[in-house]
Amino acid sequence: MAEASIYSVGQVNSYIRNMFTQDFLLKRISVRGEISNCKYHSAGHIYFTLKDPSGTLSAVMFAGQRRGLDFQLQEGQQVVVTGTIDVYERDGRYQLYAKEIRRDGVGGLYERFVKLRDELEEMGLFAKEYKQPIPKYARTVGIVTASTGAAVRDIINIATRRNPYVQLVLYPALVQGENAKYSIVRGIRALDRLGLDVIIVGRGGGSIEDLWAFNEEMVAHAIFDCRTPVISAVGHETDVTIADYVADLRAPTPSAAAELAVFDYRQFTERLAVTRTALIRGMERSVERRRYRAEQARMRLELCSPARRIDDMRQRLADAQERMGAVSERRLIETKHRLALDAGRLNGLSPLKRLSGGFGYVTDKDGHAVESVERLSAGQTLNVRFADGWARTKIEEIEAERRVTQECMTDE
Repeated sequence: MAEASIYSVGQVNSYIRNMFTQDFLLKRISVRGEISNCKYHSAGHIYFTLKDPSGTLSAVMFAGQRRGLDFQLQEGQQVVVTGTIDVYERDGRYQLYAKEIRRDGVGGLYERFVKLRDELEEMGLFAKEYKQPIPKYARTVGIVTASTGAAVRDIINIATRRNPYVQLVLYPALVQGENAKYSIVRGIRALDRLGLDVIIVGRGGGSIEDLWAFNEEMVAHAIFDCRTPVISAVGHETDVTIADYVADLRAPTPSAAAELAVFDYRQFTERLAVTRTALIRGMERSVERRRYRAEQARMRLELCSPARRIDDMRQRLADAQERMGAVSERRLIETKHRLALDAGRLNGLSPLKRLSGGFGYVTDKDGHAVESVERLSAGQTLNVRFADGWARTKIEEIEAERRVTQECMTDE
């Protein structure tokens, strides 16, 4: 018996691709379905799944084909996609390569989402006045999510890095499937009874079906009735669920929820140190200003002090006394000097001095001074006063020298 031919995987995939290529129907085909698991790649490509009650079909629209797309693809949209079905040889799977996408109504799940959203909004579950503030310095944080997966790891890693002293309490809940809504509600109510500071409710990204547990009405009511502030963190930034509308705060991702719930202890300590330094400097400046003001007030008080004024007056009085003493002494010296001069002049005019020089003071018998010979006569008695006594004399002869001198001067 001859051995059957053996082919490689690549050969098989290539053969199947050739079969798809030869099928004229698959070269341009239009498929109606509901958008699910839609992802926009950073390069501009769009990856999504078309689904209906009978099955699913993977699809991709490359960036070069997006020029005719005039709307944003979202979960639950009913669309008609036109393109080519071909085999991706590397993965051995076929997919629809979209060249044109147009809207074709709203999908069933999205229609349920919109209907419930509008009903809950009308009931007031989304009202801002019912939103509770998220504590700025939470010490205990509850987490309702799956015990395995990227979401819980991201929350734990980021929360621990931001604040190693925060207490995390995990309620391992089902986040996908028929029983997920009951598990999420039990988790919210169980953590609410513990009196925690904040609760994070969420999961990682996925299709609208994967996230549907967070669109259930009972989950929305559990979040609304929770006395503990709730942060929703469901899927990626573009994913929006009913839980996001009801929660007190919506985080775009589980990682962002951890950052919103747990304050950064390192930044807090740094701000505390900066604030402490600023406070100390402010207090020092304030104390310095008050010391300066106190010193100024003390100096003003000293200037206004009665004792200082008395001392001031005493000093002024002492200065005045000193000045008066100096003036008096100066005037005394000047007076003494003038007296000395006057005494000298008087001494020069003193009769006693003249008498001591050989002169005599002549008076008549009545004591009248004899100033001229004109009033004298021969035989008249005169008294002559000397420095050491007096004598009485009688005039024998009179000769008027002055008269002769005057007459001689007249004759000349």
